[in-house]
Amino acid sequence: MVKERPKCKTGINGLDNILNGGIPRGNTVLLSGACGSGKTTLSMEFLVNGAKVDETSVFISVTEPSSKVISNLRGFEFFDESLIKKEKLYLLDMISLYARLGIEKRDYRIEDIDPLINIIEDIVKKLKVKRLVIDSITAICHQLETKTRIREFIFNLGKTLSDAGCTSLLISEVNPTGAWGLTPGITYSAYGVEEAIADGIILLGAIERKGYMLRTLHVVKMRGTMHSLAKYILDLTPNGVVLIPLLKWGAESG
Repeated sequence: MVKERPKCKTGINGLDNILNGGIPRGNTVLLSGACGSGKTTLSMEFLVNGAKVDETSVFISVTEPSSKVISNLRGFEFFDESLIKKEKLYLLDMISLYARLGIEKRDYRIEDIDPLINIIEDIVKKLKVKRLVIDSITAICHQLETKTRIREFIFNLGKTLSDAGCTSLLISEVNPTGAWGLTPGITYSAYGVEEAIADGIILLGAIERKGYMLRTLHVVKMRGTMHSLAKYILDLTPNGVVLIPLLKWGAESG
């Protein structure tokens, strides 16, 4: 019997039911999927829903400027840009991340990884952040030389966020052949060590039905809560993510 912990409700249609009430607070969750699987949209809806209930939420973009992230979000009805002005939702990129500490940088190198954790910890504590997303953890891990350093980085990052009471989603970019069901292999991360340290894994993939590729969601593991092991259809709508049980979708679609 799993001892249930206090939950961070995602507010995403269907996901809280799958997770028996939400993500356990303080968990570090690997959100894995190939390009186009819905990772960024799901994670942003998680943050926006938190900001709407007065939980300070932060999105850190490693590879894109924050202005581009905002531009893409404007196409969704769940996005409320006033949350940024109210300082409940922060969209940061690597340049603005360093700028908050008065450091001028255009990129980062392997020797910047440890200070990066300190910067994130400083932001989480100063802003009292309750929800955080890093897009993507894969891009950061790419700078590290060994699996040992990747393991240490994710462990230290996860502990830092958990100690601060921050629930986090670390976006993991995976090979499309595994995630999209084109081969028997299932991949959760680029380097094969991230999933062992994360408290939870949410895998976004796809299946083919009648000639169409349908996005899917599957909670592989989630420490601190019971959860469904079923696979769900993930529909990206103007209102955000909608999750439909796979069997129910098949019955309704004929």
